[in-house]
Amino acid sequence: MASLISSEISFIRRRSPTPLFFSTKSALVLHSSLAFSRSSPGKTRRCFAASCRRRDRSSKRVTMDEGKIADASGEMVFQPILEEGVFRFDCSETSRAAAFPSLSFAGPDLRETPVAAQRLPDYIPTFRSSNGQQTVMIQFPSGTSFYGTGEVSGQLERTGKRIFTWNTDAWGFGPETTSLYQSHPWVLALLPEGRALGVLADTTRRCEIDLRTASTMKFVSAAVYPIITFGPFDSPTEVLMSLSHAIGTIFMPPKWSLGYHQCRWSYESDEKVLEVTRTFREKCIPCDVIWMDIDYMDGFRCFTFDKEHFSDPKSMVNDLHSRGFKAIWMLDPGIKSKKGYFVYDSGSENDVWVKRADGKPFVGDVWPGPCVFPDFTMERTRLWWANLVKDFISNGVDGIWNDMNEPAVFKTVTKTMPESNIHRGDVNLGGCQNHSHYHNVYGLLMARSTFEGMKMANSNKRPFVLTRAGFIGSQRYAATWTGDNLSNWEHLHMSLPMVLQLGLSGQPLSGPDIGGFAGNATPKLFGRWMGLAAFFPFCRGHTEKRTADHEPWSFGEECEEVCRLALLRRYQLLPHLYTLFYLAHTKGTAVAAPLFFADPKDVRLRKVENSFLLGSLLICGSTVPDQGTHECSNILPKGIWLRFDFGDSHPDLPSMYLKGGSIIPVGRPLQHVGEANPTDDLSLFIALDEHGKALGVLYEDDGDGHGFTQGDYLLTYYAAEINSSVLTVKIIKSEGSHKRPQRAFRVKLLLGGGAMIDAQGIDGEELHMKVPPESEVSKLVSASEIQYNKHMEHSKRIPDVDSLSSRKGMELSKMPIELKSGDWFLKVVPWIGGRIISMVHLPSGTQWLHSRVEIDGYEEYSGTEYRSAGCSEEYKVVRKDLEQSGEQESVCMEGDIGGGLVIQRQISIVKDNPKVLQVDSSIIARSVGAGSGGFSRLVCLRIHPVFTLLHPTEVAVVFYSIDGLKHEICHESGELSFEGNNRPNGEWMLIDRCAGLALVNRYDVHQVKKCMVHWGTGTVNLELWSEERPVSKDSSLKICHEYEVRQIS
Repeated sequence: MASLISSEISFIRRRSPTPLFFSTKSALVLHSSLAFSRSSPGKTRRCFAASCRRRDRSSKRVTMDEGKIADASGEMVFQPILEEGVFRFDCSETSRAAAFPSLSFAGPDLRETPVAAQRLPDYIPTFRSSNGQQTVMIQFPSGTSFYGTGEVSGQLERTGKRIFTWNTDAWGFGPETTSLYQSHPWVLALLPEGRALGVLADTTRRCEIDLRTASTMKFVSAAVYPIITFGPFDSPTEVLMSLSHAIGTIFMPPKWSLGYHQCRWSYESDEKVLEVTRTFREKCIPCDVIWMDIDYMDGFRCFTFDKEHFSDPKSMVNDLHSRGFKAIWMLDPGIKSKKGYFVYDSGSENDVWVKRADGKPFVGDVWPGPCVFPDFTMERTRLWWANLVKDFISNGVDGIWNDMNEPAVFKTVTKTMPESNIHRGDVNLGGCQNHSHYHNVYGLLMARSTFEGMKMANSNKRPFVLTRAGFIGSQRYAATWTGDNLSNWEHLHMSLPMVLQLGLSGQPLSGPDIGGFAGNATPKLFGRWMGLAAFFPFCRGHTEKRTADHEPWSFGEECEEVCRLALLRRYQLLPHLYTLFYLAHTKGTAVAAPLFFADPKDVRLRKVENSFLLGSLLICGSTVPDQGTHECSNILPKGIWLRFDFGDSHPDLPSMYLKGGSIIPVGRPLQHVGEANPTDDLSLFIALDEHGKALGVLYEDDGDGHGFTQGDYLLTYYAAEINSSVLTVKIIKSEGSHKRPQRAFRVKLLLGGGAMIDAQGIDGEELHMKVPPESEVSKLVSASEIQYNKHMEHSKRIPDVDSLSSRKGMELSKMPIELKSGDWFLKVVPWIGGRIISMVHLPSGTQWLHSRVEIDGYEEYSGTEYRSAGCSEEYKVVRKDLEQSGEQESVCMEGDIGGGLVIQRQISIVKDNPKVLQVDSSIIARSVGAGSGGFSRLVCLRIHPVFTLLHPTEVAVVFYSIDGLKHEICHESGELSFEGNNRPNGEWMLIDRCAGLALVNRYDVHQVKKCMVHWGTGTVNLELWSEERPVSKDSSLKICHEYEVRQIS
């Protein structure tokens, strides 16, 4: 039947140029004419844009997708696009005509142009359109694993998770945070038999990606939008390559950008910058780039320099260049709203600012104070910004860092600008729309404009842009990092899955802030993080203000040596890494890939989170403090995997394995990329397969510029084969006009157990090497393993955390107590206020509370004053009941608040009611003096939880007061208190309408005198206050309350 349908499709396609839609029910559904489908929406958007420019004073604007699509459901209709195996699905012909242009696809017509195809889709999405929302579901076979979803925290396999694509300034995010800095409405499905399929919900709007139901993929967003499927193909690599044909590949990075980067918020002066770079060279720690955070500016004004501390940036950069360093400088989108500031004046003259609904420029607070924001959806704005960048480059700028471009806005609960703001977008981007339409692509469009400005400044250099915010397709213009992480072991562990997910979503050039951005790393944490991240595609150390120094030499000699070894490894592997980036740029393949890429059929590999692949190179690290790498049980793919090192093995460094049948190129150790010469010796590390053969590839060019696009490169394919105990290594193919350097090359044949033999020859000539007999190989392997074990045993390890516990700020690196039972998963830090820093509702996957260790989260005070005694003292664990069976988990803590008083807190998940989280707190008099009559000072038990708002504009606090009135409090209300009969009658709820959930807080009204609601930036406090009075041994203050999550319609 399928072949019959296919032949009919081909016949109709040959006879008519009309694009076709297909439905599995009717096999063929004719679309309306191509002219209508392309021009009609354009006319509508142009009219809409014109009405926006007329500044409708009623502030009511109707977008195309409001009220236009009738409620409906069923199977989606499809059309083959792009290439064999790629399909576009729409709810109907009308939906296709109404869909906005794609901002993820690299070419505007790629998504709109049908192609001839022989195959039909294996999986047909179903849809439901209702109340302006479009829900799409795809059912897969049992045993399907989900990955991708872009920049997300938490586990590698996304099965069981739900996220929302809404670019958010997510400082200190946790494993359950559902919206980070970038949006990738994309899921990679790995089918049970190892084939793979990718699904793109091609919408810029906020999109819910729900993978909580096994083997089911669900997207929910504002109607209408198409679904694009890629595959199934035989491997996930083929899916990524096909995706890259749609969204484009990574820009070819300059080679220096693959070295190590050192950053801090902030190096406060040019003298400090030069001191840091000088120390790198003195200590022989490799580094290529130094970064300037926002404090280099004059009053945080973009495109300016502080006249006192960075008075002569050109001179500073010249000094940096002479030492082999590049300089990267930050540019934010928030432009200070002040006449006389040249950027503000020229932007106002060119009318480039984002508008409010009333047509006036939107002004929001960021670092400089009141700011306006460029509307990058307009071509004239992008050109205006690009010209500013071009002029800025003349100061010696080597790269640009786009930060705060979600866009982040201070002093607002949403952390961003109002969704009612207006972008006067180009017609080919979607026309004039409100901010909810363009929010997720603001960072992408800013990065694009910055990239173009760098190209304009110097056509002989490759631009390098780093962006915090982005959208699927951002890799065409910028690298990214994983945002403001924390200095703890959890974030070290999460950093690898985050890098891998971005790679699986089309962005191969990413990495974390090594050592953690917030807080102070311990020596072991920093060294272990550097050891692993030295293999990441983007490698940068960074930390925030008011933290200890986080340069590699700041943690003692042992950590410094581990960092030096780790970075020397990276620089020796640069020939291999640069080759992987060339392949990513030209073919769309991954640079860093999950372990299951080695064998997609092997289900053992699908959840591995401490190992990854760099091509045929396997990296296995340890992300737990009490185990060195050699003490971990590593899961290896089937086949031959041979361990090796550069004579630098160490318990705090990852292990390296090379796949049998592979050759990787290795260079000499460097202090910076510019130190390399084309004539430097080249090493080829070889691991033979079961047939005694191996293949490898090396890409070379000038390391910068665009000559490679005209053929000025050298791509060499090497082959090795053993015959009659002789290994022959030769070039089997080469491409490009770049001349092969006159250089020696050394072959290192891996034997196993870290053993290897080597021989030297001339690159371009065949090399023949005698291989010892099997008996001698066995002896070499055995001796190597003994030597390796002795070396590991006697290596000078980085000190444990406890030995440096007095170091200021080390508390961030301690391990929280975890309570996990029933519906709840909590993390508690007794050593600072006994606070709860994470509160996850497991059935919904919702993280209701997430905070940094030393502030916010769930706190309790002993007075009416904010952060009075109780919130920061060290609590002692009095009792801990962590049942392995999950029947009951609880912890009881006490904190001394002075004057003979303690706060006692019992946190419980009770076996009889696992849906409920119970917190019982008291202020108890333990040793109040007789001179006071046995009574303490005046105290008040103040419960102060800071809840995280996933969808700030869709949240409200709802309750019935004691007097029977219903209250609904939204974020515009600021701070409100309720006393007497206005208090909630024992229950109030934090409702998230977007998530369809309510967090219910129940308490005893006789224990609570006052309730308070306070809205913050992306947060809300629901406070409970006891009465204020003295306490004695017989009259403690107590508040017993509990939390439960309910579903709401």
